[in-house]
Amino acid sequence: MKKNPFSLHVSLDDFAPATDAEKAYMVQMRPSTTFFKDGMKRLLKNKIATISMIVIILVTLAALILPVFWPYSYDAMLGVNPGRPVDASYNNLAPFQFGETELERMAEGEKIFPHVFGTDSAGRDYFIRVVYGTRISLSVGFFASIIVLIIGMTVGSIAGYFGGKVDLIIMRIVDIIYSLPDMLMVILLASVLKQSGLNEAIEGTILEKLGGNIISLFIIFALLYWVSMSRQIRGQILSLKEQEYVLAARATGAKGSWVITKHLLPNCISVVIISTCLQIPSAIFTESYLSFLGLGVNAPMPSLGSLASDALNGITTYPHRLVIPAVVISLIVLSLNLFGDGLRDAFDPKLKN
Repeated sequence: MKKNPFSLHVSLDDFAPATDAEKAYMVQMRPSTTFFKDGMKRLLKNKIATISMIVIILVTLAALILPVFWPYSYDAMLGVNPGRPVDASYNNLAPFQFGETELERMAEGEKIFPHVFGTDSAGRDYFIRVVYGTRISLSVGFFASIIVLIIGMTVGSIAGYFGGKVDLIIMRIVDIIYSLPDMLMVILLASVLKQSGLNEAIEGTILEKLGGNIISLFIIFALLYWVSMSRQIRGQILSLKEQEYVLAARATGAKGSWVITKHLLPNCISVVIISTCLQIPSAIFTESYLSFLGLGVNAPMPSLGSLASDALNGITTYPHRLVIPAVVISLIVLSLNLFGDGLRDAFDPKLKN
């Protein structure tokens, strides 16, 4: 029978049970997924974030892999040979230039790998020093951000969830640390730790290769740089803990740690991701200006900051030695910021619809 379009009667045909074929079709069209898979799909649709992620991966892989195959070492002075006078022709070479000894060997038919970025004032290959400097700066930024994430997330979660006197005491400590001048305290702590015999304390341990200055930098981040993340997470949890799903979890007898890890922190993921991604370039900048002041990595190990500092002596004659590490720092920081924005848009539960 043809249904009257103006009729208010409900058609029972619309409520007929679905057939097995229709059920199979719906299952095929809507495959099961997870929060991570769903977020990654949205992330890959963001072209800017995807390009930034590729840049970060390529820079990281280059910093890890290239030193294995590169024929020059970051600390090898090419003009210094045992039993022979120092060959000054290797010092301050321009990109793709060669020293006198290398030119003689090339004239004899030997193939010499070029110095892509030239050499520095000590005759060391500048390309491999930039690669090692990138490795050091990325390592410092990554591990410092992990330290800040763990401390800031733990302290902010406890203060925001429990509130009362616990929140009052923690926030007063945060306010005291906030009142300290960051740069002055960083320089002061770095100087004190450098004179505290930390290098002697780690001698013979697995931390010796890192050097006392890098460990001092990690200690500085653990003492000072967690306060911003803790305040942001605390503010988020203060607003989220009054939601109905938190009340329902408490009513079922859930412990505070379970509520924080299963309900509150996942809904703070945008703040955590953005703060962590911004902390990495902040750590790189901190390491750079400490190395610029002579409080960074131990020589001859390079970092991007120490390379820029050394390049100031010949900025008018060899400007590329300052431009190259500055461009690498800018590229890393820009890519991390854009990638952090993409992660926030992809994994924020409030934006997933």
